[in-house]
Amino acid sequence: MKKLRRIVSGVAAVVATAALTGCGLQAATAYIPSFSPGSISPSEETEGVPLTIVTKNFTEQLLLGKISVIAATAAGYSVTDLSNVPGSQPARQLMLSGQADVGWEYTGTAWLTYLGNEEAFPDQQKQWREVRDAELANGLTWLDPAPLNNTYAFATPRALSEELGVTKLSEIGDLPVEERTFCVEAEFNSRADGFSPMLQAYDLPRDSAEGVPSDNIRVMDIGAIYAATADGACAFGEVFTTDGRIPALDLLVLEDDRGFFPAYNGAPVVNTETLEAHPELAELFGEFVPLLTDETMQELNAQVDVEGREPADVALEWMDEQGFVTAD
Repeated sequence: MKKLRRIVSGVAAVVATAALTGCGLQAATAYIPSFSPGSISPSEETEGVPLTIVTKNFTEQLLLGKISVIAATAAGYSVTDLSNVPGSQPARQLMLSGQADVGWEYTGTAWLTYLGNEEAFPDQQKQWREVRDAELANGLTWLDPAPLNNTYAFATPRALSEELGVTKLSEIGDLPVEERTFCVEAEFNSRADGFSPMLQAYDLPRDSAEGVPSDNIRVMDIGAIYAATADGACAFGEVFTTDGRIPALDLLVLEDDRGFFPAYNGAPVVNTETLEAHPELAELFGEFVPLLTDETMQELNAQVDVEGREPADVALEWMDEQGFVTAD
């Protein structure tokens, strides 16, 4: 079986750069280490078919993009790698304009930000179905979502969880007031669907001596919250559920047992015309998307954010471990 190598051709890279320059963007780094096919291999219907894959420019999106590029390349597509586009809206426009064929998006982001709804759904399947149905009118088809749900949450050091006997958000109300301390970022602190309504949903009156006094709340950058929580600056820190610092700092994500937070499942989104021409894409993504759980993404994200590894190397190693491809 022929060996596949890093794959964005010079011509494709020029085209990609030109397209992005027109949008005021920059092309992504297209690095991917060499590999050979594994359980995913080329076929007559996919060999040489052009396919452009886009993602946004944060760690999880880069990983999802590189995994997708590796899978599509192994399947025989001629892939243009547009991962690392700066910002949600530019990536979205590349999909809507047809300049990109495949992207990765989150159900809650699409429902609230792109489609303009004011209330989302904590039920993950319902949220995905609502988004899928609405997006068909935009020429986009949402494939089945991954288990990963990158939503808001609160975490606490595992040792403190055991000491306090708290594993669910509803149990915070059973603690003495002095133990109800929170670290939150400014945006979440002020969002209409953020911290204050969350406290209300869990019967914790804000700025009240009987609930959560204002002195119990610290506002800081999201990046600082993880370390502050681990160091005991607050008992409960705002986190994103697939962040790699959660296992690295031995934090425990509290169960949202009243279903306050919307679902933010990641899912591959395909230009509908592309999918109609190449329906085998759904089967390809169905090979690996079900394996992308919260725990898997935490581990992969940590290898990038904590250990400093390249997303493409981490993505290929994971694909090799699953048998989808063989790293050279």
